[in-house]
This record gives sequence, C-alpha cells and structure tokens, in this order.
Amino acid sequence: MTEELELKYGVGALLYCPANNPAIISKITEQQIKPPYSVALCLEDAIADDAVADAEKQLVLTLGELSARAHEGFYLPKLFVRVRSADHLLRLYGRLGESAQLLTGFILPKYSSENALAYNQAMTAVNKVSPKRLYMMPILESRDIISLMTRQQTLTRLKTAVDSVRELVLNVRVGGNDFCNCYGLRRPSDKTIYEIGILDSVLSDIANVFGADYVVSAPVWEYFESEDGDGSWLDGLRRELEYDRLNGFVGKTCIHPSQIEAVNMSLQVSETDYLDAARVLNWRRDGFGVEKSAGGDRMNEVKCHKAWAVRTMALAMIYGIRSEEYHEIHA
Repeated sequence: MTEELELKYGVGALLYCPANNPAIISKITEQQIKPPYSVALCLEDAIADDAVADAEKQLVLTLGELSARAHEGFYLPKLFVRVRSADHLLRLYGRLGESAQLLTGFILPKYSSENALAYNQAMTAVNKVSPKRLYMMPILESRDIISLMTRQQTLTRLKTAVDSVRELVLNVRVGGNDFCNCYGLRRPSDKTIYEIGILDSVLSDIANVFGADYVVSAPVWEYFESEDGDGSWLDGLRRELEYDRLNGFVGKTCIHPSQIEAVNMSLQVSETDYLDAARVLNWRRDGFGVEKSAGGDRMNEVKCHKAWAVRTMALAMIYGIRSEEYHEIHA
C-alpha cells in the first residue's frame, strides 16, 4: 500500500474536539482513546465567536505539548485544524510556527463556490513555505448543494475547484447536520440519515460527483454513550455505517470517543472480500478475465472489480479483517 493511500483511507474515525479543550492532550498522551483514529481541533462551530482568540492560544499549547512529548511513543493520531475562513487559515499558520509540522492538514468548512478559490490559494500559499505537505479536507455543506435547483451546477463547480488542487486534497467531507438544518430536520437515534429522502439524494449526488476520484467521508452521527447506559444509539450508528459503506463513503466524523470503535469495525473488511481483492490484484489467469470467488458463491471480474479491490486492500491493511461472526451478529 502506498503512503498516499494510507493517508487518504487512514483518516477513518475523525474525532472532533474544541480547540480550547486542553483535555485532548492527556487523552492522546495517556492513550485513553483506542486507535486508530484522527483528531480535528475545531476553531469554527465548536467555538463561540468571542472565544476564538483563547482557543487559538490553547491550540498552540496543545500542539507544542504533543510535539515535545512525541518521543514518548504514544499513538499520535493524524491531527487537523478546522479553521473559519481562508484568511483565518493564513493567519493561524503564521502563528503556529514549528508546531504546524505536527499537523496533517486543515479542514475547510462550508467550502462553496464563493470561497473555494480563496481556500485553494491559502492552502497553496501555506505549502510553498511549509517543510512538509499539509493537506486540505473541504467540507461540502452549503445551501446551494442541497437545493435541487442549484445542486448540479454547484457540485460541478466545486469538483473543478477541488480538481485544481488535487494533490493537496486528502478527503472530501460532508456536513450532514448543516444540510438537516436547512430544512429544520434532525434524525432520531433509530433512523439513519439515508432515511431522510431529501438528504439521501444529496449524499448520492455528492458520492456520484466526487467518489470516483476522492475518498469521501460520511456525515457525523450525533448520538453517543449516555450516563444511563442506553445502547440504542450504537444500534443506530451501526445501521448508518452499513449504509455509509454501501454508498461508498469511507470514514466518519465522530463527536465522542465512544463512537470510534464502531466506525473502525465498520471499516474492517470481511475475510471473503480480502481474499477476493487479493485475487483480483494478483490476477494470473491466462486467457480469463473472470473466475469464481474464494467462497465460490460470486464472480470476480478483474476489469470491473479492480478499483474495489484497491480500496478493500487499503482498508484491510489499516483496519484489519473482520470476523464473520461480527457480520452475523450486526447484520
């Protein structure tokens, strides 16, 4: 597996944390969160407008502490900063100094036709002076995407904008809650976002436009472990993760550590898929382009299944092979 594939598919469960929360330092250094996972240090929606300056100070302290202690050997997740605008990104990068090198990249909220060029230019400028490549993860969550009257034109423009800086794009992310807010909607814990008809079509169109060329992550799941121990939220999350995977989304935004294990397990591949992917990628069937699967119950076709096989092997290398018992229990 190439380093590029590991980076793109390795974002996986992305845990959001307000940038002004110092507790993330101990959670990482004391390994209180089971890996693998990534972390988004948020300076946007998770931070009140009048608290941004203090959050930036804490962000500098957080990255500095993690950098100073990185030699201790704890699991250091991929780290991202969610900024507020292109101008904010440029100002913040200048303030971070050497600690910016601990980052994998920046998350660009509300990436739209109006700000895509500015965001792209900011990321290009940062990479001209950065000793290492810093990646961007644009979030598609603007109102002109959800509106059927403007969606096709908007997605086409955004795809062109993303393609222009393709080498810097790690993931394309989807802001499900922002889409829900446009219509005053909120899914209960026993329903998936795909059961909201308006949003199902939006997610499908985003996957259609971006999914062939980029890793596209799934919207956040907003329910998590409660004090009363009610586990129904987990059943709902597992259902949505199945739909995520079926529709081609890889990885998911998490708002609580209790969600991470379920996301990681959903990213594991079955033994059957792993064996079939290996066969497709190591095709040595002179004169034949098709053959029975490892289990003997489906057909492998090298020309049709190569992209699937590449994705499957990347996920297997990062997240492992899922036991068939798990699939039977949670199907």
